[in-house]
Amino acid sequence: MSEFPEHIPLDVAEDDLPQTTLRPLAPGLYLVATPIGNLEDITLRALRVLKSVDRIACEDTRQTQKLLNYYGITTSTLSLHEHNEAERAVELVEALKGGGRVAVVSDAGMPGISDPGTHLTQAAIAAGIAVYPVPGANAALNALVASGLDTQRFLFEGFLPAKTNARQMRLRALRAGLTEPLTLVLYEAPHRVVETLGDVALVFGSDCRVVLARELTKVYEEFLRGTADEVRALLAERDRVRGEMVLLIEAAPAGEDAAETVPLLERLAELEKSDGLSEMDALKRVARERGVSKSELYRELQRARLDSPSRHTRLRR
Repeated sequence: MSEFPEHIPLDVAEDDLPQTTLRPLAPGLYLVATPIGNLEDITLRALRVLKSVDRIACEDTRQTQKLLNYYGITTSTLSLHEHNEAERAVELVEALKGGGRVAVVSDAGMPGISDPGTHLTQAAIAAGIAVYPVPGANAALNALVASGLDTQRFLFEGFLPAKTNARQMRLRALRAGLTEPLTLVLYEAPHRVVETLGDVALVFGSDCRVVLARELTKVYEEFLRGTADEVRALLAERDRVRGEMVLLIEAAPAGEDAAETVPLLERLAELEKSDGLSEMDALKRVARERGVSKSELYRELQRARLDSPSRHTRLRR
């Protein structure tokens, strides 16, 4: 592969583009976006930075080395992942204080977005070190702009909790916090995505629109569009679900579905009758539906019983 152009200035303003004199890379921390699949999706500036810094801090040095080898970059690397970032930040900040130049990269996309990098960035800022973002690929934004959903108002949540109850409660809390419709952007693992779509249908309604973006920029890139139930059914038919995934939800505020508007006593009675649940199991179900703790809902139940008309009637007798 041919060397990338050497005549492009590293850190010039747009008005300075005609100048041809290269300036040395300034000391500081560089947050460098890397491709999310296609190795061509990297900027000339990112390549120049990776070639010019003293060290590259990588989420996985083996993964980054593939990119560096592809572009003939020989800069030394060291690991920076969720298990060692706090400790590594101390070492790197000391190097930066001495005028060092350090790049941070994740396995794919922008470091710090559901990936390591935030702790080091905060430590560098606290130490008065310059931090430079180097733009590039990002799975969430690429999925969003191609989704066909609203791109003006969106909320990036990253990964939801892995456990079902915690995931449903988080989705309930997200919906309860909405004041207007927007696009909810999530990352999800392939082995959980079918279950997560079921939770989306439970919380936002089975007919809410979703888009699943899979394997972005890669050979098998795919967008599945439809309702939560439709996309879930499509995936459930497959022998195996693979690839990195972004899940986008056309999220509306709570208050329009029966589970949210029916009074607690009526909802409990409905579940006891329709599903044959005990009062305690029905209480647990409603707590999950509303994204609140069981103890909080139990206190609401006690208040509801004190205020119920049937109780006042019994008292008058």
